[in-house]
Amino acid sequence: MKDTLRGARYLLQGWTLIRRPGLRRFVVAPLAINAVLFGFGLWLAGIGFADLMDWLFRGLPGWLDWLRYLLWPLFAIGALVVVFYTFSLVANLVGAPFNGLLAEAVERELTGRRPADAGWGAVLRELVPALLTEVRKLGYFLLWAVPLGILFLIPVVNLAAPLLWAAFSAWMLSLEYMDYPMGNHSVPFTAQRRRLRERRLLALGFGGTALAFTLVPVVNFLVMPVAVAGATVMWVEEFQGPGSGPGGPPGPHAAPGNPGHEQPRN
Repeated sequence: MKDTLRGARYLLQGWTLIRRPGLRRFVVAPLAINAVLFGFGLWLAGIGFADLMDWLFRGLPGWLDWLRYLLWPLFAIGALVVVFYTFSLVANLVGAPFNGLLAEAVERELTGRRPADAGWGAVLRELVPALLTEVRKLGYFLLWAVPLGILFLIPVVNLAAPLLWAAFSAWMLSLEYMDYPMGNHSVPFTAQRRRLRERRLLALGFGGTALAFTLVPVVNFLVMPVAVAGATVMWVEEFQGPGSGPGGPPGPHAAPGNPGHEQPRN
């Protein structure tokens, strides 16, 4: 339980970190791109819906024009539902190039150091390996999602299926967001899974809290940068270096003279 609560606390720390001046641009940029994409998409959908209305009402009696005032609000509600529940998915795709940079900036903010392989050059160099990692993640997801999905069809067993699916979703979100700080340090996906399995409850506490926030409309718009920032704090305090974890080296807020804390580089 203690590890689970620690994982949740790291996610909550992300809300504070993304408001810092040096980190805001990594949050604002992908959100702005996402907003432009959705705004353009809604504009095209509105034009298409207006044309559809003109076509539908062209052959109808004039006294049925009042239906327009009913159909347009329904279109608006449908568009809002689509935006609420697809924004996070698109944000993860649009924000992927920024998330490694955000993790790097958070780590530099916390420790005064930056990963050895960081910056836009590293992002470009790692673009193809990162895409391959995403494919491996998808394969890993399907490997577990298919049998878990089948459980929903089995009587009696399907009573436990929603809980198992929620735990699996929390695990996958933990893997997704921890990949950015770990990837900045060239930790491969298999090693990421192994290290998170060693701290399973910590990972589930973090991923479960992220999952809860993704289900809240409007709040889910900011879950991605918040989770990346929180995952970076968790990496620094729990996983980075030998002996990390409870009783390991002090966190990034320890005094510079304490054992196990490296001096920040200028």
